[in-house]
Amino acid sequence: MKVVYVAGPFRGPHSWAIEQNIRRAEDLALEVWRLGAACVCPHANTRFFQGALPDKVFLDGDLAILQRCDAVLMVSAWEKSVGSQEERREAIRCQIPVFYSLPDLAEWLLREQEEEAMTK
Repeated sequence: MKVVYVAGPFRGPHSWAIEQNIRRAEDLALEVWRLGAACVCPHANTRFFQGALPDKVFLDGDLAILQRCDAVLMVSAWEKSVGSQEERREAIRCQIPVFYSLPDLAEWLLREQEEEAMTK
């Protein structure tokens, strides 16, 4: 089973904006599961941790998790997020495929599943 990391904005000007960012990421995460891949959604992992530690601690941890994934799916408006930009750079550095839409990810997952079935 492939593991997909969801990357997108987390921070916001207030707690409701943060919650909206988390929910957008979670919506995509559920769709990834429906496609037959496991999904890592770091937004849900640190949802209530704001202010407990410096943001860098969480980003460094997220990058360590990302390095172990098979693909990255970018949430809309990722370009506005410094953290998401860093996650994208790390994926590219690690040669992990980066997808900007669910249909593109779905197509890749299908190809990967077909290739895996052929090698069995």
